Amino acid sequence: MLDRTTVPESLPTTAVVRISYATFDPSRFDEVDAMSKKISAYIVPAVRQLPGLLHFYSGVSAKGSMVQVSLWDTDAHAAQLNDLKEMAVDGRRDMESVGMTFISKVHYPIDQTWTI
Repeated sequence: MLDRTTVPESLPTTAVVRISYATFDPSRFDEVDAMSKKISAYIVPAVRQLPGLLHFYSGVSAKGSMVQVSLWDTDAHAAQLNDLKEMAVDGRRDMESVGMTFISKVHYPIDQTWTI
């Protein structure tokens, strides 16, 4: 259970959130979901090796989209994913093979945190 009285983690003033968004035909959800799980076997270990990673989340919606949200200590560290072979080449190839279309990658500086 979430303890709503905890103090939020302390983040570097240079922290950024990286959002990657993609879409696919919802009728291919099962294929996309299976491929997402398959590629995590090689993407997760590679991403864990990168300096500056604080958190990483990925989700696939049956409505036809996928999002990856990661939290990094600096923008430069977040940008490492753009050139990570397992992500930018292998993962992209495998996800496109099941109909995924990559839409955007955006880095957002964190300018405030809320305790909820």
